[in-house]
Amino acid sequence: QVQLVESGGGLVQAGGSLRLSCAVSGRTFSSYPMGWFRQAPGKEREFVAAISWIDNTYYADSVKGRFTISRDNAKNSVFLQMNSLKPEDTAVYYCAAAQSRIIATMSGRRSYDYWGQGTQVTVSS
Repeated sequence: QVQLVESGGGLVQAGGSLRLSCAVSGRTFSSYPMGWFRQAPGKEREFVAAISWIDNTYYADSVKGRFTISRDNAKNSVFLQMNSLKPEDTAVYYCAAAQSRIIATMSGRRSYDYWGQGTQVTVSS
């Protein structure tokens, strides 16, 4: 059974940094697309960042230049380094994994087959 477990969320002041981790068990995703999404209260879940099976990276415009996605194949994990955090980054952050190497769109929720339970990130002003 595939499981994705996020960690690293918390409360941080605006301008601060956090590093989210997503540990995967049950299957190796080292050569498959993985992504991060977030959902703020009352809003739709939205794309944040993704890394393709050949390690190309993709970012939402709102986080470009501030967030960095990476993976550690040996640990079967993906990370999201978040710098210069803003109050509008407050949300539950979800890790996602695709079971196919080629997916329709890196930013689409439907492209991903497995999801974690999420980790809360709160940025205070």
